[in-house]
Amino acid sequence: MVTIKEIAATVGVSSATVSRVLNYDSTLSISNRKRQAIIETAEALNYATPRNRNRAIHQGLSKLALVHFLAPERELVDPYYIALRLGIERRCAALKIETVKVYHTNARPDAKLLQEASGTIAIGRHDEEETDWLQKNSRQIVFADHLPHDDQIDSVAADLRAAMEKLLAALAQRGYRRMAYIGWGDRRAQAFVQWMTAAGWFDDRLFRSGDNTEEGGYTLTRELLAARRPIDVIVTFNDSMAIGVYRALHEAGLSIPDDIGVASFNDISVAQFLNPPLTTVHLPAEEIGETAVELLLERVGGRELAKQISLASRIVWRASTRALPGESTQ
Repeated sequence: MVTIKEIAATVGVSSATVSRVLNYDSTLSISNRKRQAIIETAEALNYATPRNRNRAIHQGLSKLALVHFLAPERELVDPYYIALRLGIERRCAALKIETVKVYHTNARPDAKLLQEASGTIAIGRHDEEETDWLQKNSRQIVFADHLPHDDQIDSVAADLRAAMEKLLAALAQRGYRRMAYIGWGDRRAQAFVQWMTAAGWFDDRLFRSGDNTEEGGYTLTRELLAARRPIDVIVTFNDSMAIGVYRALHEAGLSIPDDIGVASFNDISVAQFLNPPLTTVHLPAEEIGETAVELLLERVGGRELAKQISLASRIVWRASTRALPGESTQ
């Protein structure tokens, strides 16, 4: 566990100053820039104050079960869900909470494992039957990256509908009209259809559902190109699919973004290194994981009213889409 002394050495201030900032001492005279540097360094080094480290123990959260909707090999190729899980695990490590991972298989998790844990965080989409089963066998449960229909269940996720609407409006500002979509039929897809329909631009021949992997992006893009419908930009479910889109467009001899633009979701680390770098909506994966732990702490601590939290997103503009006049891309 990192110490206050190590944070002080990193930032270049005294240990006393670090201690007072992290304990929210309002009488401390320090610049906002230095205060922010201390807080950000503490977070980056996974520091938790003694009060916070003991909070989980005092509230009875000593062991947490992570129930993933993906199998291990599927998570391994999806950096977004790796980041989300690491957000949970880092927060738990800071609070001295033991974690047990349960990945998706063809069978239900061991009910006893969930019942013995102080609480459960369910990662990703679970259908109603799975949700009911998880609720029944968990002492307390929070869903991360999924908003169940039941408003009595704690959950935290990015607001995907708002994110898609924001992206489409911004693409329209850049002159895009013939927009195609490939991906799963989730809130992103629903928002795409509704927004494009309202704008009078929706073409169902430019809307394709399929596997949200690189290979899925490649296959669906080839289908779009084979349909020979004019396309300005392809919006994908996630960055992994966008990598497949790039491959299909390059094979067809098409230039990005001169012939067809590409925009996506998640902002995984590889997005900035594609050729050209990928415009993508940054979804706060790690923050979703951290917030899920905090929600579980509150529940175990006695909170009765359910919370369903939607976190904001932001568009990271890069060279795979046209820029507005005077706008720079990464």
